[in-house]
Amino acid sequence: MSAPVFVVEPGRLADVRPGGEYLLDGTEGRHAGVVQRRGPGERVDVVDCAGVRLVGRVRTAGPEGVRVDVEDVVVEPEPVPRLVLVQALAKGDRDEMAVEAATEVGVDGVVPWQAERSVVIWRGERAQKSRARWVGTARAATKQSRRARMPVVEEALDHRGLVARVASTVAAGGTAVVLHESATTPLHGVPTPAGGEVLVVVGPEGGISDRELEALTGAGAVACRLGPHVLRTSTAGPVALAMLADRLGRWG
Repeated sequence: MSAPVFVVEPGRLADVRPGGEYLLDGTEGRHAGVVQRRGPGERVDVVDCAGVRLVGRVRTAGPEGVRVDVEDVVVEPEPVPRLVLVQALAKGDRDEMAVEAATEVGVDGVVPWQAERSVVIWRGERAQKSRARWVGTARAATKQSRRARMPVVEEALDHRGLVARVASTVAAGGTAVVLHESATTPLHGVPTPAGGEVLVVVGPEGGISDRELEALTGAGAVACRLGPHVLRTSTAGPVALAMLADRLGRWG
């Protein structure tokens, strides 16, 4: 079984070196020492959500946290191209379910999208709180899936902002795909770029409107289908990302 992962803020592992010692304190330290009761000699990993992974073993555990003997420090480079999920806001927790599963399969970035048919609307304080929930969901999924890098959850985009994002991605040599049930091009038929980003756009429960689809494809996106069945907004993105990750050799 792989070692449990504990998460710290970016930069907290910058000065850690193999052969040294690291104190895992705060909430994660208490969780490791008090809740999980990690004891001397047990293997643990500590990640900073920015690609740095501390590999070590517990020396002591106490009220101040868990002291870890550092065996190795691994810096995991950011994957190229980046896989970015553009997830339409959805009712209930379906959009958060998509963020959770996408993080588990290896997404590098998440963009909330205020689509025309989104029942949920992010405005003002609600937008800040909702985005914070997405960040918390991605953080928890990063820890659960034992990743060293946490996907970046960006600010929400409206229709105009997403069209501009698609255009800039394509202009920079990346690829943008829009998942749509009426598309005839299969996802596996779309070439993946050598660099930049692969944007995967997923609509809300009511689907992507004709106006949105026309604008996005006009900006350079390719309308694609996943297969013979129509998937929910919570599952379409993660399935597409898993297919792309496999093609890019990330699951090799």
